[in-house]
Amino acid sequence: MKKNFVIICAAVFISNSSAAQGLLNKSEVVFTKQDSLRGSITKEREWWDVKHYHLDIKVNPKDSTITGSNTIKYQVVQEYDRMQIDLQNPLEIYKVIQDGVELEYNREGNVFFIELVALQKLGAVKELTVFYGGKPKVAVNPPWDGGITWKKDSNGNPFIASSCQGLGASVWWPNKDHMYDEVESMLISVNVPGNLTNVSNGRLLSVKKLRDGTKTFNWYVSNPINNYGVNINIGDYVSFSEKYKGEKGDLDCNYYVLRDNLAKAKEQFKDIPRMLKAFEHWFGPYPFYEDSYKLVEATYLGMEHQSSVTYGNGFKNGYRGRDLSGTGWGLKFDFIIIHESGHEWFANNITYKDIADMWIHESFTNYSESLFVEYYYGKEAGFEYVRGIRKNIQNDKPIIGHYDVNNEGSSDMYYKGANMLHNLRQILNNDEKWRTILRGLNSTFYHQTVNTKQIEDYLSVAVGMDLEPFFNQYLRDTRIPTLEYFFKDSTLGFRWTNCVNGFNMPVKIFLNGEEKWLKPNTDWASDTITAEKPQLKIDPNFYVAEFDITE
Repeated sequence: MKKNFVIICAAVFISNSSAAQGLLNKSEVVFTKQDSLRGSITKEREWWDVKHYHLDIKVNPKDSTITGSNTIKYQVVQEYDRMQIDLQNPLEIYKVIQDGVELEYNREGNVFFIELVALQKLGAVKELTVFYGGKPKVAVNPPWDGGITWKKDSNGNPFIASSCQGLGASVWWPNKDHMYDEVESMLISVNVPGNLTNVSNGRLLSVKKLRDGTKTFNWYVSNPINNYGVNINIGDYVSFSEKYKGEKGDLDCNYYVLRDNLAKAKEQFKDIPRMLKAFEHWFGPYPFYEDSYKLVEATYLGMEHQSSVTYGNGFKNGYRGRDLSGTGWGLKFDFIIIHESGHEWFANNITYKDIADMWIHESFTNYSESLFVEYYYGKEAGFEYVRGIRKNIQNDKPIIGHYDVNNEGSSDMYYKGANMLHNLRQILNNDEKWRTILRGLNSTFYHQTVNTKQIEDYLSVAVGMDLEPFFNQYLRDTRIPTLEYFFKDSTLGFRWTNCVNGFNMPVKIFLNGEEKWLKPNTDWASDTITAEKPQLKIDPNFYVAEFDITE
């Protein structure tokens, strides 16, 4: 007789049926050639290493157009004569110039193949300029379905912003639109009507007033930056600033908001130094001191644009005023300030090479919310928060997506991914070592693009355990692992079921209230017990289920 069946703080259980066994079949999804051109390291991409961009554009609110150029400096790593540049419809490339010569090119969907005539000698550093323009895709539901958002503020002034993760930066400017190759530095020149301000990444070098009444804002990024992290924010902005005394000295913090929101911002943005203090504690120094930290009011909820984080949370705590954890702790901070700024460490400092590995960004950053809570309100508060967000887990498909086709996995990369990391912390059972591991990730992979294997291998070594079955379970499978157990006489029998082959995660239990560690695998094991009427409870900080089969 089945005595009890409990899911430890989980919202959904997928049964141990044949349909749910093993890793889910990914072959049912159909991808196009355009998906491959967008998501793979093609021959036309791999031969050159991008070094510097100068994006020089004019943004015209009257007709919703962008025109201008991108000068691309690159180093030849393989000799070849054909280059892939990405630019999405309906934008057009007008011409491409290298060494004063206009180059031929042909278009295939969102890809332009440029025929080079100059010898591309191995090791040489070359540049070319791409001239383009048109009306970029209008964002449908930014930032999730992005593009350019063209709005007006309450005073009738243009209010414009870019957002393009997943969709790709090529939705509004021409570039090598694959995450594996980050540009090493960038100059962003944006011309706008004279009554407006443009805020982009990095530091403001200059503002030039033109005779036609417009202004050009020149921003320089001195650190590597991923394409979707590049942004424009245009509006009737006012600004204020402060210096944060951090681990690497004074960090310039600059804030840009619409004119009418200045007073509210000065109060709400007090969360920023709190965020920096907590995250430098957990993750190490803010990764972009050279480029400063900025928070910029935008037309949509928010995004982790590097050194130019965008904000649209209505100057209130929580997620648009809601606590995603349902515990009350989520109303102690402004979700967008904390979450999107957390991405400066996990997304902008450590960046995925392929969007299939987007969990590297979102799992760690989602978990950072609970670390923020823990830093200010105590360990149990942080633990309550991360357990509380489990109600948002869907277990619909694997967290890791398809590779080489620009495909992200399940949104469970947020809440389930955070709880996966929380599991890992419980296994480690050493808070200071856990903090050392998080800081070590940010120093080991400083300003790098990485894949899942690199992160898995690092964590396996740091934790001192082969974590391949652990990651297979939580990243590549949808089932909740179940601790199946029984009591018979003075014996406790136990094993993991509803799990991948080889799953062997240690787990903390309480046997009649007394703490005890088990080391189950998928075969039955046993332990001697002395309790007359034994009762077993799994530590709720593990995202697992328990199933008592005692007869």
